[in-house]
Amino acid sequence: MTASSSALPKDFLSAALGRIKPSPTLAVTQKARELKAQGRDVIGLGAGEPDFDTPDNIKEAAISAIQRGETKYTAVPGILELRKAIQAKFKRENRLDYTTDEIFVAAGGKGLIYNALIATLNPGDEVICIAPYWVSYPDIVALGGGTPVVVEARIEDGFRLKPEALEAAITPKTKWVIFNQPSNPTGACYSPAQLKALTDVLLRHPQVWVLTDDIYEHLIYDGFEFRTVAEIEPKLKDRTLTVNGVSKAYAMTGWRIGYCGGPAPLITAMSKLQSQSVTNATSIAQWAAVEALNGTQDFIAKRAKAFAERRDLVVSMLNQAPGIECPKPEGAFYVYPSIKGLIGKKTPAGKTIATDGDFAAELLEIEGVAVVHGEAFGLSPFFRVSYATSNKLLEDACKRIQRFCALLK
Repeated sequence: MTASSSALPKDFLSAALGRIKPSPTLAVTQKARELKAQGRDVIGLGAGEPDFDTPDNIKEAAISAIQRGETKYTAVPGILELRKAIQAKFKRENRLDYTTDEIFVAAGGKGLIYNALIATLNPGDEVICIAPYWVSYPDIVALGGGTPVVVEARIEDGFRLKPEALEAAITPKTKWVIFNQPSNPTGACYSPAQLKALTDVLLRHPQVWVLTDDIYEHLIYDGFEFRTVAEIEPKLKDRTLTVNGVSKAYAMTGWRIGYCGGPAPLITAMSKLQSQSVTNATSIAQWAAVEALNGTQDFIAKRAKAFAERRDLVVSMLNQAPGIECPKPEGAFYVYPSIKGLIGKKTPAGKTIATDGDFAAELLEIEGVAVVHGEAFGLSPFFRVSYATSNKLLEDACKRIQRFCALLK
């Protein structure tokens, strides 16, 4: 084999890599960027990140940290100042008490989930993923040698998992349930009573741990009150990993800071793993996150109000598109419309919309709107729209979607 060859030797890549696929959401965002660079008029509704900027006080905290020389390695689980800020946040907002030894910081929420699952899964372990799920959950499970067990949360149930469905999915091999609310991709939230019904099931299965992904906690609308699993059922706290981060509420996606609270032995295991991978989250970003959690929170409600207005715009316009049913979510910045009424129809060029993948591909080709197809989230036929962009672009995009749907015969 020559040095210039582009092929890798047979069996060179890990078998584990063959169990996963590239992130579909990142792929859609990259495709939209490439088409724009080619001069196409493309509106990207695939990215799961706020269009708002990081607040100035947080930026200034990062600059100050650089000027102070806070540019060295940190403790693996995070600087103490940040862990104390996280400790205070959990107490203040979630009524959860964690010691600093029970708190861990990683490169984003994805880094936390990766560390937790890779540090705990063995071949044969099952992890319940509630569909529609965030695209990375089952792939990280598979990478760790575990088996994703997909349980559907149906549109007729508001995309909320029913307790009986959770009960039926649990086996002696179940190690984790991954629970995400407000949900990516549906925006669905659970009332305290709905959450308690699920925790009652989990209390009957002491071998099952809960990874609760609360990253969209502050993006909630219409007076909804967020509650997390360990808060609703304190008896589960000793087998719950409460995951959160600064990416969404503080518009800090690129800063890559996620944090969690959980039992100290699990935190120790996650730290051991991280010590042999990235070592620590970026020092400067950690200091920025201290300011995010300890500083003013006033802007969060204002931005949530703007997101609620965008949600209402998108839901209204998509429900006017022929063949689309778009539920109104309680949180996050996504809608997850059904295209059941469009399956089997044809484009003017004669292409059949057989799947939501076909829908997304033809929508991008004909109207220049980039969305993520529902199959990526484990539940079809749907597609995800991120409304974390301007009202003007959203209105334009929804008009294009309406026009595209009207073309299908």
